[in-house]
Amino acid sequence: MVLSEVGAVLVAGFVVGVVLALGSTRFIASFLFGVQPTDRATFVGSMGVLAVVAVVAAYLPARRASRVDPIEALREE
Repeated sequence: MVLSEVGAVLVAGFVVGVVLALGSTRFIASFLFGVQPTDRATFVGSMGVLAVVAVVAAYLPARRASRVDPIEALREE
C-alpha cells in the first residue's frame, strides 16, 4: 500500500518535472556543456536514479512497519 502511494507521487512528480524541464530549456541551455537541453538519455537516467531512491526510501520503513504486530501497535496508542 505504501509503495503504491509512493509510485503515484513519483509518476506525478515525473510528469510535472518533465514539463517544467522542457519548458525551461531556453533558460538553462547556456549552463549545459556537451549536452543538449532535451537529451533523452539524461532525462531517463535522472528519472531512473530518482525512482530507485524513492522506492528504497519507501520500502525500508514499510518493511519495518509490516513486521510490527497490529495488536502491539494498537496497545501503544
